[in-house]
Amino acid sequence: RDRVSTQSTGSSTMFVFRRLSPSIVSQTNSTFYSRTFSPQRCTISEGDAADMQRLISKYVNQDKVVVFMKGVPEKPQCGFSNAVVQIMRMYGVKFASYDVLKDPELREGIKKFSNWPTIPQVFINGEFVGGCDIMIQLHQSSEFEKTLTEAGVEFTPLAQE
Repeated sequence: RDRVSTQSTGSSTMFVFRRLSPSIVSQTNSTFYSRTFSPQRCTISEGDAADMQRLISKYVNQDKVVVFMKGVPEKPQCGFSNAVVQIMRMYGVKFASYDVLKDPELREGIKKFSNWPTIPQVFINGEFVGGCDIMIQLHQSSEFEKTLTEAGVEFTPLAQE
């Protein structure tokens, strides 16, 4: 997918080109996939910020469960992202993930979108649930199953030993 926008600055017009390249990562017996965001430009203007917010809104609404994280589920790049992935795996939740390390605009944009300062960020049915600390609390209190059920998210928890 390509997106082109224009920005006028005085007597000139700047064309901003972004190639959005979702890459679906498949792995035997996995319950997740990853979409990567690969911008062709690293600076952001006010117009681009609005575009980023619309794009993030699209991302959080196109899948039932979405995680913005550092790295990808197969290789998280921080312990907090890893903890969220492990919780998702324990419940067998299918989720889309976006690697914020691939794009500084996405990383800052998601923080503004949710008004939450840290990564990872979890969305269910387009609604912000929280970060790693909230996910751990939901898991430890057994509220995560309730949250998933109420949202209509299919899941299959791993057998408790």
